[in-house]
This record gives sequence, C-alpha cells and structure tokens, in this order.
Amino acid sequence: MGNRGILHGADRRVVRDWQVRRWIACRLQFRGRHRSVMQPGSYTELFFLDEAAALADGHRPCAECRHADYVAFQGAWRSAFPDRSTAADAMDGILHAERRVRPFVKRTHSADAQSLPDGSYVVVDERAWLVGGKWLHAWSAGGYTEHVPRPSGSVTLLTPPSIVEVLRAGYPVDMHPTGATE
Repeated sequence: MGNRGILHGADRRVVRDWQVRRWIACRLQFRGRHRSVMQPGSYTELFFLDEAAALADGHRPCAECRHADYVAFQGAWRSAFPDRSTAADAMDGILHAERRVRPFVKRTHSADAQSLPDGSYVVVDERAWLVGGKWLHAWSAGGYTEHVPRPSGSVTLLTPPSIVEVLRAGYPVDMHPTGATE
C-alpha cells in the first residue's frame, strides 16, 4: 500500500497527485491497525500489485511498518551512492525530482533494456512491463499476464533512476509470483 498524503476530498474524489515528498510503501497489515479507505482528512491509500510496482512509481519502503526493508533500502542506497545521505528526507528529495514532470504526468527516463536489474519497470508498446531475468512481464491489476523476451536497445524506463541503482546494488525487491524469473 502506498501513501503520498491526502489526495482526496470529502466526497472521496482524487483532487491532487501528491501532497508530500515522502512517498512510502507500507504493509497491508501492521500491528492490528485497521483503516477505512479514503477517510476524510486522512491519507489516501494507494494499492500496488507488488513492491516492484510501488518502486516504479517512486515509493520507497516505510521506516515504521517495513523497518527491515527500509534498512535494506538504505544500505543499497549507501552502496549505490556512497557520497549521498541515507536520511529519509535526503532520499525523498532525490526521488521526488525523478517522479513527475508535473502533477499527474510521470517523469520517464531512457535506459538500455539489457542493463536493467530485475524489478525495474519499462514501457514497451505503450504497456508497463516488469523486468525479470531474460524476460519482460506485462503488468495487470491481477498479476503479470504475458511474458516476452527482454528486448535489446533503449527502452522507456518507468522506475526512477535512483531506485534502479538501489536495485542494482542488491535491494531484494518483492515481486508478485506471476513475475517469477528464470
């Protein structure tokens, strides 16, 4: 589940793309807490197929409910960027600049498909695909549905470049079982 602030109004309609720079990915269950979705005046719950999809959108692990994952993410960030701070505010500032061109318009990047680490997301034929092993796995709300060989050459990258480097540095991203790699 993702959180990027209060995105909805009292009528439960989405009125903004983000409210805060701290975009986090949380556990669905944590310490018995229960929430009503889209409560007025409370953060808007965003749901992702898996962690790879949340990372592709620019979210990072929550430091509270996913503390071990957050520490692993910080460690991989430190390996990828030894001269940068691993403080949440510092990471969030960099990620924020890589996420959006403007509200509701995702910033994309270019990358060589063969060089991308597993867990990255790309666009091919106007569809989102998870990179896994020698394959691309087509995203759908219920799982990865189609599997095609990873292409060669440049592709449009959906995952923010800093997160790609964190994956490359060994962060163990959680992927839905339908995206299993060979």
